Amino acid sequence: MMDEEEEIQVPINNDLERRIAEAFEVFDHAGNKSIDVREISTIIRGLGCCPSEAEIQEIIVAVENPQTPGSAHLSKFLPYVSQIITEHKYQPASPEQLLEAFHTLDPEGHGFLTKDQISTLMSQDGEPFTQEELDEMLEIAIDPHTQTVPYEYYINQLMHEPTEENNIYCLADKIEAEKPPPPPPPRSLSDYLRETADLT
Repeated sequence: MMDEEEEIQVPINNDLERRIAEAFEVFDHAGNKSIDVREISTIIRGLGCCPSEAEIQEIIVAVENPQTPGSAHLSKFLPYVSQIITEHKYQPASPEQLLEAFHTLDPEGHGFLTKDQISTLMSQDGEPFTQEELDEMLEIAIDPHTQTVPYEYYINQLMHEPTEENNIYCLADKIEAEKPPPPPPPRSLSDYLRETADLT
């Protein structure tokens, strides 16, 4: 079964696919173009995408190999992930969007949230953080003197904008822009007859 998988050739057509394949290969420990599906979230997030856990599960369902459950082959993973990036799915929030979200949580405009507010929001609203994720976030976000989260400062700490060549979504846009336009759809006889009728 695995020998057959090894035979599958996976062509790399552009820089986006090369980046995805390289991230995939880091976790291809057997060198047979297959990975454990548990590595998918690490690969996707390592590429710069921000899917929820539910969205990770959707990706796993889409790319998991039915012949060898628990694994995903590059031949299925590559086109699927290339497509979601080209469609700008799971793109991280911009600093402006994050700031707007914090302003919504701080209607009085204090410029900060308390540790308790953040802990409650992150562990109960939306997709809850694990305690480990919350501790990691608070370590960066909390001002040790005030024990609050001064969110503009926190956003600046958080946002190290990737350069254009390192941003996977910019790369996808560049590749899409370089594609030749699609040919015009074939015209039917009725189209020609209608045009002729319009001219008379």
